[in-house]
Amino acid sequence: MNYNQILKEGENFLKKSNIKNPNLDTELILSKVINKKREEILLNINNKLNNTDLIKFKNYLFRRYHKEPMAYILGYKHFWKHKFLTNKSVLIPRPDTELIVEEALKYLPIDKSKKILDFGTGSGCIVVSLIKERPKCAATAIDISRKALNVAKTNAKLHQVENKINFINIDIDKYKSYNYDLIISNPPYINSIELNRLDEDIKLHEPKIALSGGFDGFRNIKKVIVKSKKLLKLNGKLIIEIGHKQKNQSARILNENGYYVNKISKDLSGKDRCIISTKL
Repeated sequence: MNYNQILKEGENFLKKSNIKNPNLDTELILSKVINKKREEILLNINNKLNNTDLIKFKNYLFRRYHKEPMAYILGYKHFWKHKFLTNKSVLIPRPDTELIVEEALKYLPIDKSKKILDFGTGSGCIVVSLIKERPKCAATAIDISRKALNVAKTNAKLHQVENKINFINIDIDKYKSYNYDLIISNPPYINSIELNRLDEDIKLHEPKIALSGGFDGFRNIKKVIVKSKKLLKLNGKLIIEIGHKQKNQSARILNENGYYVNKISKDLSGKDRCIISTKL
């Protein structure tokens, strides 16, 4: 079979499973199998695929048919300005989360060393992106999942910042280091009802521990806010990603715990997504 036939069959197969972008996903899978860019494939559309690669292609296609996210099949996801390794141990980095990086950089002067803490680092995409932009800063990244932390360490090494980030496998409640200038977090914030309504790509494959915020969605948001109050310097900044319906309640929790809410930023869809506050 040549590339053209394979792409057509793959696209038709994925359509049966109601995959949103069957053409693109099929091209990306073939690109991974033969290690060539999509453009090169399209320029050599009549080239044939050997049997070994055809088996690999069908295996990847079968995984996508069953709604496994492309980021896990390909093994990476682009975030901010970089490519991050991903697997089923970590939440897939999303464009909306780039808001944390964008807002954090405003409080990190390029010529100064600031102390940063990342709660629930996952793939490490946020903290690695920040340190790449602000190499004079020092960061600590914690996660309760050892497997997730291993992915984060790999990404830090990939982007040559492993010596500037201290990775610690620990629960947020047990962490005891102080005087941070900035704390960042994308905590699990999806409530029980919304969790069951998620797309199958997410619900069936991404780690529940990185998604579930408890019955009301605020379990981890509250935990981050309360703990950060103890760890931040006076006037230190806390930047948290939130669900688009969680603005008012999150602001109330922050105010009750001695923070001033500076700003609430909207994501690419115009929904409230990131809340920036100052420890008073």
